[in-house]
Order: sequence, then C-alpha cells, then structure tokens
Amino acid sequence: INKADITQTRMDDVASAPLTDGQVRVSLQRFALTANNVTYGAAAEMIGYWKFFPSGVDGQGLLPVWGFAEVTESRSDVLDVGARLYGFFPLAQDLVMEPKALGQNGVLDAATHRADLPVVYNQYARVRDTDIPHERLRALLQPLLATSFLLCDWLVDNDHFGAEQIIIGSASSKTGLGLCKFLADLPGRPKKIVGLTSHGNADFVRALNACDQVITYDAVDTIDPVPSVYVDMSGNAEVKAQLHTHLAEVLKHSCAVGTSHWDKFRMSQDLAGPKPKFFFAPAQIEKRRADWGPGVIEKQIAAAWQGIASDAQSWLDVTCHTGLESALPVYDALAQGKANPRDGHIIELT
Repeated sequence: INKADITQTRMDDVASAPLTDGQVRVSLQRFALTANNVTYGAAAEMIGYWKFFPSGVDGQGLLPVWGFAEVTESRSDVLDVGARLYGFFPLAQDLVMEPKALGQNGVLDAATHRADLPVVYNQYARVRDTDIPHERLRALLQPLLATSFLLCDWLVDNDHFGAEQIIIGSASSKTGLGLCKFLADLPGRPKKIVGLTSHGNADFVRALNACDQVITYDAVDTIDPVPSVYVDMSGNAEVKAQLHTHLAEVLKHSCAVGTSHWDKFRMSQDLAGPKPKFFFAPAQIEKRRADWGPGVIEKQIAAAWQGIASDAQSWLDVTCHTGLESALPVYDALAQGKANPRDGHIIELT
C-alpha cells in the first residue's frame, strides 16, 4: 500500500528468504478485511502499524490483518510444521516469525524489529481444532468487538466522564455497533446512547435496537445539548467540528478511535470544547492487567465478543473471497467508503 495514498495498492512476487535457526514460516489460510484495516493504513505513520511487517520497499507498507495461518516450515523447537495460529499477520501469503512460547496456548513473535511494539499485537494463540465458520467470525469480529468492549470498560472505569449521553460516530461500523450493544447491556442502561451515522446506514443502526436515538451526520445540531462524551469511529473532521461547536462546554470528553472516513480526517483541528484524545486499546488492556492480574481482562473480552457474535447472523452477512488477489477490490471498496455495513469479508487462501 502506498503510504502517501492508501487507496493505491499493488501486488508483488517476492522470493522467500531461507530460514535461520529459531525461525518458522507460516502460510496464511484465511483473514478478515474490514474498515478497521483501513484505519490501520490511515493511522499507520502516527501509531506505527507499518513497523510490524516492514515491506523493504521505500514508501510502501504491508497492511496488517487478523486471521489464521499454518506453519509450513520450521527451524524452531517452539512450533512444528502443521501448527496453526490465530493473530496479527501481513496481507500476504507468508510470514517469517521467531516464535517464543507463552504459557500453554500462547506464542510470541520475538523478532527484533517487533520488540518495542505493543505486545498485544505480537502474541498469537495456538488453534487446536479447525472450525471454519467460527474462524471466519473470529477473524472478523474478535479484534473489533475487543476494542468495543475495552471502550465500554474504559468509559465505566472513568464514570463516563460525568456525561449523561454517549455519542458514537460511525455507529454502523462493527466496532461502533459493538460499543452500542455493550453500553446497552450495562446494568440499568445508565446513559443515553446516541448513534451517529449516514442516511444510508440509519435503518441498519436502528434495527440493532442498541441506540436510544439514531441521528444522521447532517443533523448533528439536533443532538440534545446535555453533558456528553463523543466516541469517534469515523475520523470525519467536518462532523467532529460541527459536534464540538454544537455541544462546546457540555462536551465532557472527545475520544478518537478509528478513521473509517480517513479521507476527511485532519490531524490537527481548532475545535470548541475539549481537545480530542486518541483511545489506544492496548493501554486499557495493560491497565486492567495491573488492576486485576494477568488473564482476567482477556477472559472478559473473549466472553464479550462471543456473546455478541452468537446472534451475528441477524446483522452480519459473511462473504468469502478466494485467493490473495481477491483482497484488492475488497480493500478498495472499504477504503472508498463503499462497503455495506452488513458485509463481513473473509479472504480464503486455502
């Protein structure tokens, strides 16, 4: 992907380098493509997503995706040929890893260039059984709904910043709808939930029955001027400016999460009210590990995303595409903002 213009993509054939001691080669089997991947590209320079899988080509980046892979060659005592992993991979056929064992089920890629990157992206889970429908849902939903759950936990952890309503921008995105659902399931549903979305996606968001109010982007000035938190999944600078101007002093916190509207994103804006702050999900994970001890937040995330995924057929249509080249038009539609929110795209390489 062209780092200067993430709509420009190309596919290259690259010779596989021989393995050294301690390394394995894994081949991707299936992975998801969502608006979250567009955010990875749009925010890559700011957050460092290009650093996970260096392309070796000046100005070009390898997009990270979530999915499943199998060890096809090994010079490691940690993983044998045939072992399968779930985790963070490049949009490519193969990846060379330096696996380090983490407990009974975990593996860490200990490659030197990844040592200073957030550990949550460097950890992989061993996959014991093959359940293809479940794997497709896991690749599509676990990363997105994990972020949704952590956002909800962060809001509760901060007593919703004293707000009476939570406004979710791009509520039709899977991370947005997940947050709406997690907020709606809080005991007593303590805060009003407002879903912001486009006209074309408004009926989809209403049908989720998770929002108290659904408002389209052209009607931001109709939002009740009461103490509010804005959770922005879209990165749309125009909508953000309108909302900050409308709510101004009653806006208690403004949180930037995604950039699904990356083409309307501006790094720096002069806004009324509080300055937006970026939410980084791994930071909330580390906080909860410190609060509760290792493993607790991970179990909560697993239970939470699987709970929402259990009725995914009512709001999600899984579409499978075959071959690495099939990823290009899917990514293009996502980057151009033309994807249907009901669609969940899986690229199958086996």
